[in-house]
Amino acid sequence: MAIPDLVPSSIYSSDNPSSSLDKTRDSGRFITNSPSLRRLITRAELVAPHLRLATIEGEPGAGKQTMASLLYRRVANVHPGLVRSGFSRCDAREWLLDAGDPRSMSGFTYLERVDLLAAPAQMLLLRILKELESRPCGSVFVVAASESSLRDLAAKGRFLSDLAFRLTAVHFALPPLRERREDIVPLSTVILDRIRLRYRVPAFSLAPGSVARLLQHDWPGNVRELSSVLECAVLECTDSVVREEDLCISSSAAPMNKVAAPTQVLSLHTVIQNHLLHVLELNRGNKLKTARQLGISRSTLYRMLETRDSLEN
Repeated sequence: MAIPDLVPSSIYSSDNPSSSLDKTRDSGRFITNSPSLRRLITRAELVAPHLRLATIEGEPGAGKQTMASLLYRRVANVHPGLVRSGFSRCDAREWLLDAGDPRSMSGFTYLERVDLLAAPAQMLLLRILKELESRPCGSVFVVAASESSLRDLAAKGRFLSDLAFRLTAVHFALPPLRERREDIVPLSTVILDRIRLRYRVPAFSLAPGSVARLLQHDWPGNVRELSSVLECAVLECTDSVVREEDLCISSSAAPMNKVAAPTQVLSLHTVIQNHLLHVLELNRGNKLKTARQLGISRSTLYRMLETRDSLEN
């Protein structure tokens, strides 16, 4: 299945393949047709060259490190000297244990799980950030990551308000995969190709039943869960087609926003039609744009819509 090139490729590819960033786990590009995520990426591109401090919020597996990698690449384009210091990824709690003199800090630091910091650690981070404000622009960058809204935590008295507002003056809230279902099939295609390269096996394709199952699930573990399910399916299936029975989607990770009653089983035709109408609505009725995003011709889209209209009448 062809994946439309909906955004400039420079957003997603590293300008320096040998940089330390490309050695990180999530240095890959975003694969998205989602208008909300595309707007977020565009905003990140615009503000990145002027950043000193930012926060990325999102559920586990939603792509926080991928966004941090994107910010690093854009900042490094403006400040080439940053490449020498590199991309440093660490747990915020461990980093604060070893934090030295803020005046000697340099480079791009990505701090994970800032939302788990205890009160004393929050005070220490606040002091460090205040001291970093006096550093020359372009010498040091701090990007924090949180699975919870820091401002919500502050409102509940679980996070220092001063620190929360300082961290979130520039922040990026990543939408979960269940809110951008139009990305599930393109992401699955790319993930299957990466799995093929990793195991050096022939290409895999998704059977219609498996596509329907993937679209119905709400993916509480987001892209990380999708990758795990597909890798397990590849190892279980007996040929080059991933079928619905190959998908080990745990019942304990059931959809959080069900599209139908638990006892209702949607037909493949209904799932496809619902997805088609969802993408069409996101594009405000633009059929050409919708066809491109779905990877089908405009005539095929018209035929699918005519079929739906005839069934309803």
